[in-house]
Amino acid sequence: MDKEHLRQCLFDAGCRDEVAECILREFESGNLNDTLKLMKKERCRAIDEYHESGRKVDCMDFVLRNLNNEISKNNGGI
Repeated sequence: MDKEHLRQCLFDAGCRDEVAECILREFESGNLNDTLKLMKKERCRAIDEYHESGRKVDCMDFVLRNLNNEISKNNGGI
């Protein structure tokens, strides 16, 4: 993998600019173990963000179900 391909992958994955630059610096320096560590850390951040988004969607689903039930009750079950 070359630097530009890695840069594009990091961009596509939603890496923050400062993190991507750190990863690219380590990669360019040949510090592949450090590159890997930084990428795993960023992956964990992305997973946390994914889970937080899931919790938000679950909350919205709960509110939507309650509103739909309320509408059904008020309309006589129609």
